[in-house]
Amino acid sequence: MLCQAVLLLLHCFASLTLGQYDLCKSLVSTDDGAVWEQYACQPKAQSMKDYMRVKVDPPGITCGNPPERFCTLENPYLCSDECDASNSDLAHPPQLMQDRERTGRITYWQTVTWSRYPEPLLANISLAWNKSLELTDDIAITFEYGRPTIMVLDKSMDHGRTWQSYQFYADDCLDAFNMPPKLVRDLLPANITRVICTEQFSRWVGSKNDKNVKFEVRERFAVFAGPRLLNMDSLYTRMESMKGLRDFFTFTNLRLRLLRPALGGTYVQRDNLLKYFYAISNIEVPARCKCNLHASLCLLQEGDLQCQCEHNTTGQDCQRCKKGFKAKSWKAGSYLPTPNGSPNTCAVAGAPMGGGSKPLLPTKDPTDSTTTPPLQTPRPPLTDTLPPPSPTPIEQEELTSIIITTEATPPTTTPQPITEESTPHPPIAEELTSPALTESPPPTTTPSPTDLPEPMDVESEEDCECYGHSNRCSYIDYLNIVTCVSCKHNTRGQNCQHCRLGYFRNASAELDDEGVCIECNCNQMGSVHDRCNGTGFCQCKDGATGSKCDDCFPGYYWKQGCYSNVCDEELLLCQNGGTCSQNQKCICPPEFKGVLCQQSRCEGDKACNTAGTAHLHFLAPLLLCVLLPHLLATLTAH
Repeated sequence: MLCQAVLLLLHCFASLTLGQYDLCKSLVSTDDGAVWEQYACQPKAQSMKDYMRVKVDPPGITCGNPPERFCTLENPYLCSDECDASNSDLAHPPQLMQDRERTGRITYWQTVTWSRYPEPLLANISLAWNKSLELTDDIAITFEYGRPTIMVLDKSMDHGRTWQSYQFYADDCLDAFNMPPKLVRDLLPANITRVICTEQFSRWVGSKNDKNVKFEVRERFAVFAGPRLLNMDSLYTRMESMKGLRDFFTFTNLRLRLLRPALGGTYVQRDNLLKYFYAISNIEVPARCKCNLHASLCLLQEGDLQCQCEHNTTGQDCQRCKKGFKAKSWKAGSYLPTPNGSPNTCAVAGAPMGGGSKPLLPTKDPTDSTTTPPLQTPRPPLTDTLPPPSPTPIEQEELTSIIITTEATPPTTTPQPITEESTPHPPIAEELTSPALTESPPPTTTPSPTDLPEPMDVESEEDCECYGHSNRCSYIDYLNIVTCVSCKHNTRGQNCQHCRLGYFRNASAELDDEGVCIECNCNQMGSVHDRCNGTGFCQCKDGATGSKCDDCFPGYYWKQGCYSNVCDEELLLCQNGGTCSQNQKCICPPEFKGVLCQQSRCEGDKACNTAGTAHLHFLAPLLLCVLLPHLLATLTAH
């Protein structure tokens, strides 16, 4: 009893220190004992710039290769600054858009200057997280040396496969996009998700004053929650009742399309194009992991953010039911009724739909006289009265410590045509993905086949959930699950909800579509195997790149696979006057040798002298043979 009292006290303390929807469950005391009470829950908001993967297009748009001078708009004829990619103090690579600038010195990414005017100076900055996120505050992009005259912010909800415009920015919206200028504060509740063009962040005010370009989120929230966001219940209620509102703030990728640099409030001056370029010092994206209100924690695991799912859900976004629970019982949590919402817990397989009873603490049923031998195969719970153990407040504090890493972003698709209205991409209720690229080993011990009961066919279609990919399923008694048999259309899994090895989920198809799984088509020569991840990207061998591993990185050449260049004319120059032949061999001058002609054939005077002595040793016998007859003739004559 004392332990239970302490545990209840800790949970009460934790609930007091957490904000709204921060708690997934809590222990409450009832006449029947301690009971887990489930709530809708979501992770805390945080800065997502530490986890974003940045990619800049087109190649060569970043300044410094070759080095070049640039001017500033304040002093357009004082061109003493230089960008040089080979010098760390003068380089401006893309990663400087997301660094912390702990030294106090402002660092920034910078493009080449507009030396090719009137050809447009265009740059795309793609930000990827490989995770669904929800905006919680304003996106802010800090530009050094002037904000763009024209730019577009795009978003994707399907990992960059398709894009939709989020907001347009221009000093003259009618001229740039044929759209009337608008301010977010002028929007009404009925059209708060409208895509607008704003002139607020594009007009020249001097680079040392306003540097930020924003996508205003707080002002949209304020339409429902009030100017100081004190009435959050009203906002959460609208999130549930207003179609498309929650999806409007949801994204997996963002993209900045920079279309025209700052002009300094004038027309383009052709006599000094070195003062026109883009430079970004910081990108802030305040957001939270989208976990469908089924998780309060989101941790970095194997390089990707992952929801720590509750309510018998699983998946990166808690977007499906765990094994052993009814797939069709999955439903996103709800903010209503406030303040705790509805958890919409997945129902146990075989239980009536909607069975979301509050799970009790583990107890032994005194009426149960049967015993079950232990099995090595994991067994799902038979009732909702055996919940997974909940972390203590101390464990929760430890789980919130996240290690930060970054990776390269996958390639993005071509931007969609510019439109004023944007239709959000519908959320995916269930996700079909290929399994991990490395399979987990089977259990070390398994029951003997003779000890296991045979699967029994299930005739009731109500218990057979195969999404139309099979018309037959079986009940496996020792696992207490119903599983589909002979899944078609390249699907697999208990409910035919996963794709077979070598296939990945077609995001544009519904779960019951025959074309829901697409073949990976990995290049056999460039990929490790024929499997791909959930977005269709294959695992490439060293040197190979591309979604299908059918291309090579710079410094490699293709010959039934990617092989490293011995030399080339950009990265690995042959030294000492050597010439590169077909990227495979340096042809060296006579006095040099080595792979890159980097080694002298005469290494030091001693070696050279040794070589000269060797030649003398070779010539001595030859001279003796030539002179010996003449010497003998001379001696005979005397």
